[in-house]
Amino acid sequence: MVDTTQLLISFLLFILLPIWGIAGFADWLCHRATDIENTSGLKESLMHSLMGIQIGVPIMLCLLFEINVFTLVLCILTWILHEIVAHWDVHFAAPRREISIWEMHAHNYLGSLPMYMLVTILIINWPVFLKLLSLNFDGSSFSLMPLQTPHGGEGYLSAYLIFMAIFCAFPYFEENIRCLRVMIKNRQQQA
Repeated sequence: MVDTTQLLISFLLFILLPIWGIAGFADWLCHRATDIENTSGLKESLMHSLMGIQIGVPIMLCLLFEINVFTLVLCILTWILHEIVAHWDVHFAAPRREISIWEMHAHNYLGSLPMYMLVTILIINWPVFLKLLSLNFDGSSFSLMPLQTPHGGEGYLSAYLIFMAIFCAFPYFEENIRCLRVMIKNRQQQA
């Protein structure tokens, strides 16, 4: 018999999380192609980094700690904040640079995958979600309890962090630096 909970956890770990990283990399390629450093610049680039952090924090919480009311509240709040910043990002960028069809496709994944991940986490942890909805908290509802057994096996977390560093952290750091250099250069030329 297949354990549905474990199947959903594997779906998160090995399908949704990697696709989110690949979509982030595709989005970065689109930013490069539209010369972000000379169009919308550092402000937009920093929004991209903020959105990555907004989703990265709950991902790390769920990979390292037991899911309780506290972690669910953080996951829900960071998802809401991510959606607000994503809207602000497109509103800011659209008049300043081209947003290609490829970038729109990447945004579809970057916007929908966090919601799918959140809903999957809520389903897996349905009793905890019901505690949150009913405001039925106990002493362990707001403490961070490390996982006894890591999700995905012993090497998963390290492999995932390396994958995300290569496909998201380093590219977006490079984007921030590239935009910062152009901003400094432009200010020096104006002085």
